[in-house]
Parts: sequence; C-alpha cells; structure tokens
Amino acid sequence: MLNQIEVRNAAGTLQTFVLDDVADGYVLEGVDGLDPVKATIVTSDFATLDGVQYQSSKLQSRNLLVYLGLEPDYISTSVRDLRNGLYAWFMPKSAVNLRFFDTDGPTVSIDGRVESFEAPLFAKEPQAVISIICPDPDFVELTPVDGSGNTVSDTTEFLIDYDGTVETGIKFTLNLNRSESDFVIYHRLPDNTIKSLEFTATLLDLDTLVIDTNVGQKGITLTRSGVQSSLLYGMSSQSSWFALQPGANYFRFYATGAAIPFTYQFTNRYGGL
Repeated sequence: MLNQIEVRNAAGTLQTFVLDDVADGYVLEGVDGLDPVKATIVTSDFATLDGVQYQSSKLQSRNLLVYLGLEPDYISTSVRDLRNGLYAWFMPKSAVNLRFFDTDGPTVSIDGRVESFEAPLFAKEPQAVISIICPDPDFVELTPVDGSGNTVSDTTEFLIDYDGTVETGIKFTLNLNRSESDFVIYHRLPDNTIKSLEFTATLLDLDTLVIDTNVGQKGITLTRSGVQSSLLYGMSSQSSWFALQPGANYFRFYATGAAIPFTYQFTNRYGGL
C-alpha cells in the first residue's frame, strides 16, 4: 500500500509526508487521482455504416489531490505556521516533483504544477488540500532498466519482458567495432505484430550510434571522434518508431557480418497506482 510521498520543489528542496504519521506537524491523510486517467476517443461517423469507426485516442492530464492534516503542538508551531510552511512546495503555479513509495510496488515519480492550495485557518480539523496538474499522466519508475546484446545475421531474437502498464520508448546504443553501412531492428510486439526500423548510412569503427524512441526525445545521434551529429536521415521513410508494450517484446538487431555490441535502456511507466 502507499505509505509515503516525497515532494521536491524547483530548488530541489525535499519534504516527506508519511501516511497516518505526524512528521514535522504534517500527516498524509490521502491522495486522490492515482487511478488511470480518462482517455479521449476520436471516432468518425459514416452515413452508410452502423456505429462509428475508431480513429485515435489520447490520455488526459492527471489531477492529483493531496490531503495533508495539520497537527501543531501549539508550543513551537501553530496551524498558521504549518500552513505557511507548505507554501515552499505548494504555491499555485509552482513546479513540483512527487515520489510515491508503496510497500507492494515500485517507487515512482511524476512531475506537475500546483493548481490550488486550500487550507482554511479556522477549520475544526485543520487540513490542507493541494491540487496538482500533471501534463504527463504516467508514473515513472526511478531506476531505468539496462541490457546488452549483439547484432545477428540470422533470425535470433532477444526478449524484453516489460513490466510497465503503458507503452514506453527505448534507447539503443550501438558501439561500432567495425565499419557498417546498414542494419534493421525488428520489434515483435506481444500481439505478434512486427515493426521495423531500417537504417542506411556510413558508420566507422569506434563510432557510437544512439537510437532513442522515447516521446519528446526521438532521434538518431552519431558520435565520431567526440563530435555529435544527427543521422536521422539514415532512417528510411517506411520505418516505425517502436515502443515497448506491456508484456513480452521480442527484438532482432539484424546486420550482416561480424557481431556488433549494443546496449539498451528503458524506464517502466505506469498508468495508475
């Protein structure tokens, strides 16, 4: 169960709130908005067809409501002191990072902006209710998953068993130990659909090529003799930017000739806690 959250403000200052346990006069009483967020489904209506046809879908932003009890000792702290103390983290418009600690699951993080802060001074049971809007609704595991492998010239696949509940991008780093001019990365999804990324460009021994499919970071970058440049043009127009889906994902990094080592990295993402 969720038992603790950490909040970091833009300056990196940390405050910890523990469920049903007074810490510095604050007690975490609950958090709303941890379920999967609502999706917007776009459909088209055709006059000659029954029902509608699915076009696309997207997730909405996440709205977290954090409930903090204020427990002053009335000697060194008052309700007003505790209330004002929270402003350092929860002033409306300010950016915050929240980390959720769960005894039965992974520790995850999410970024947001404070929408509102409500803490009436004269309430019988002093409490602060903070509304936080998270543009990216996914909860992200703190530690990325790393792996390694080698290119193959046959049909051998390797498995990535993805534990997240929503799709995530992956970053491949190819460490050239010889020259190469083309390769293909095949991705077989859990439903056995196959996607591929075809690449053609001149690569030399000791080059490093990074292929990043994460949303907002998609790109192909070459590092040669310490100088970085984009090689996005090497990706064919028929290629797909693949993403890990929940479950078993199989990859084949195909290149003719001797094996070339590579590493990969991805981060588990969760649609709800």
